[in-house]
Amino acid sequence: MSDSFIDRHQDNWTALRRDLHAHPELAFAETRTSDRVAERLALAGLEVRRGLAGTGVVGLLQGRRPGPMIGLRADMDALPLHEANDFAHRSTHAGRMHACGHDGHTAMLVAAAETLADAPDFAGAVAFIFQPAEEGDGGARQMMDEGLFAEFPCEEVYALHNWPGLAAGSFAVHRGPVMASADQFDIVLHGHGAHAAMPHQGLDPVTAAAALIQTLQTVVSRRTDPLKAAVVSVTRMQAGEAYNIIPESVTVGGTVRALDNGVRDALQLQISEAASGIAAAHGLRATVEYRRGYPATVNHPTQADFARAIAEEV
Repeated sequence: MSDSFIDRHQDNWTALRRDLHAHPELAFAETRTSDRVAERLALAGLEVRRGLAGTGVVGLLQGRRPGPMIGLRADMDALPLHEANDFAHRSTHAGRMHACGHDGHTAMLVAAAETLADAPDFAGAVAFIFQPAEEGDGGARQMMDEGLFAEFPCEEVYALHNWPGLAAGSFAVHRGPVMASADQFDIVLHGHGAHAAMPHQGLDPVTAAAALIQTLQTVVSRRTDPLKAAVVSVTRMQAGEAYNIIPESVTVGGTVRALDNGVRDALQLQISEAASGIAAAHGLRATVEYRRGYPATVNHPTQADFARAIAEEV
């Protein structure tokens, strides 16, 4: 690996990142992005595999000596957001933006592939994995279900995420959990509508929803080990539309984050128990929809230590 190669190509990689930023694509629709990635990998001499999870791309680079296969992974999808920036490479697609930095992740992994391909003086092989649909749509799982690791039997896989809060040139690496699991819930409290001037003739789900929201704040503060971080946030509530009508039902929704799988399981149970208990106390019925998202990201100790040591050498 040559510093002169990196210096010569830095502007090119910056241009690639800006091009990707200007053309954001949503989950499983990263067709232009994957075309650009595959083209660059092929020009660098890598074996290119396309089609996993639709728009996924894998570039395989063989070293000069036998050894294990290592995976390096980046995500490619953008978010359904409006970009308010006014620089030259702002999004050219209304309602789409690379707000999470996946354009940078993709450009960095292309840069890594091109740099290693210039001087593949290493043992084993590297699989450069470009994943679609990271933003909640499970692109990684689909790639695995379609045979990613059967075709590319990586012994270890490394990835990174940009973090604007860190100083430029800094790396943050540690063992164990680094990103929390991300689950969602919707609770519907079913009551009985009535005129607001005659609440005794109905079963008020709004009052029950207020009590439920308060109770949900205690599943972390009073029922979770304070040394095991977790967050339950109620972020949405839908009730009636008229000022003088008690609605038939209220929907309360939110998100649950946890760094520990046991805590995650307990929170799901406790949220369901709280909903049922509050509903019963108010003479109502509750239905709970709990949707599990990604699990916590947990760094294996040996690999985290290795990554840290490499970062310290850079």
